[in-house]
Amino acid sequence: MEQRHLGRTGLRVSRIGLGTLTWGRSADGPDEAEAAAQLKTFWNAGGTLVDTADVYGGGEAEYLLGQLIGSVPRRDLVIATKAGGVADPDRRFDGSRGHLLAALDDSLARLDTDYVDLWQVHAFDPRTPMEETLQALDIAVSSGRARYAGVSNFSGWQLAKAATWQLAAPGVRTRLASTQMEYSLLQRGVEREVLPAALDLGVALLPSSPLGRGVLTGKYRSGTPADSRGASQTLAAFVDPYLDEAASRIVDAVATAAHGLAVTPLQVALAWVRDRPGVAAPILGARTSAQLGAALSVETLSLPEEIRRALDDVSAPVHRYPDQDWSTL
Repeated sequence: MEQRHLGRTGLRVSRIGLGTLTWGRSADGPDEAEAAAQLKTFWNAGGTLVDTADVYGGGEAEYLLGQLIGSVPRRDLVIATKAGGVADPDRRFDGSRGHLLAALDDSLARLDTDYVDLWQVHAFDPRTPMEETLQALDIAVSSGRARYAGVSNFSGWQLAKAATWQLAAPGVRTRLASTQMEYSLLQRGVEREVLPAALDLGVALLPSSPLGRGVLTGKYRSGTPADSRGASQTLAAFVDPYLDEAASRIVDAVATAAHGLAVTPLQVALAWVRDRPGVAAPILGARTSAQLGAALSVETLSLPEEIRRALDDVSAPVHRYPDQDWSTL
């Protein structure tokens, strides 16, 4: 699998990442044997970037990954995790230095490793000064517990402020390597401000849900399969927003393109986001190793320009003032 630099850093990652959002969920995720099969399939395909978070499965995703790291060489993996989420009805995220660094230590224990390759703040915390949150990233890297640092779910101005502060603050040696955001043909909101900021600042984009929460595979075109996330008691609300009429038109266009190229809709949707400007590696989750293997076959696919333009047009978000490029008008 092709490797790409993560932003303006020396870290190289596979251009598809393996996601573990559903690992450790007894009803919706893979058991240990299936997770092991996924990791081995991913590694055999040349994949390196494995993404997790301290809140996935209540910590069980990290623990499961930690149990499996020995099945493939640790040096071959780029392990990314996130911190900041809290189980508090009044506060979803805690970006304080104390919470983040304690969470990192807990993550390292569950992952059974001395360091993570990429440590990310899971979301912006308006109750904590951003400088304090960013200081935690610098401490983590300086102490060797993390090799690189990034953020997740930051808006355009938040990302720009964070990256600029990291570059300008006295004594800070850690620059942001990446930002993880949802991005797909069904969700192009990052193109308004986040992606332009990331491109300008040399921060790589790691798209989550690159298949539109599974909808872009076409599996929901004739209803909700019983074994899908859309039928899951815990994940149905995650899928439902992308089952509307507007999404249906985009899914139909993806299916038409796939038919013309003799590939699957999954491959078309994944190739589209993988090759967008600024993208380092879409993060892909799967129920089974067979599903994952089929998705990883996208490595050989590059979309023809006319198909890419057609998909751009059918999924184009509405940009109005001040998001338009007024210099071209």
